Amino acid sequence: MISKFEILKEIIDVGIVAVVRAKDEDEAQKISQACINGGVNAVEITFTVPNADKVITLLRKKFNVNELMVGAGTVLDSETARIAILAGAQFIVSPSFDIDTSKLCNRYQIPYIAGCMTMTEIVKALEAGVDIIKLFPGSAFGPSIIKEIKGPFPYVPLMPTGGISLDNVKEWIKNGCVAVGVGGKLTGAAKDGNYEKITVIAREFVKKIREAKNEI
Repeated sequence: MISKFEILKEIIDVGIVAVVRAKDEDEAQKISQACINGGVNAVEITFTVPNADKVITLLRKKFNVNELMVGAGTVLDSETARIAILAGAQFIVSPSFDIDTSKLCNRYQIPYIAGCMTMTEIVKALEAGVDIIKLFPGSAFGPSIIKEIKGPFPYVPLMPTGGISLDNVKEWIKNGCVAVGVGGKLTGAAKDGNYEKITVIAREFVKKIREAKNEI
């Protein structure tokens, strides 16, 4: 069994989590395979996906831990988090911070990535043991906000989601983010069944993130 710290290290090392909003299990599986082919080995199955828990279980059975880490996204409460963990989710992602979800994840040693927008939310999340702060929506701020947050909180691990693209991902990383979450800008081609395009875009994201880290 892969540990909480190993999961967090993998996410930070690659620097990107693919946000998967698929129409069904088959599409989620194809998107995940395309991401793996492009070097992105962490996916977040959102609970807006029909039967999201079954999708998580399917992916955990199909791919081993060295191939893919499967998380649950759009988790709004501890009840949903527990369902996701029982289904096999290896990390939990929320668009907002929820204290009960944080307690649950800490109890079972599952990484919790919680959405925050303000300094007050960030402090409360850190105090509750959140592992990574999901700055959300990133599109409301832009990469420059990272340096402002890092002023008083140089130690806070940040993963912006929303508004991350190939054009600005390097700036997000160079400003101090440990990783980014990317949805439609990475997986959008699934709507047309073009999974090869997802692989190409995934490779480009991984390349730019690696370049940004090397330039820091």
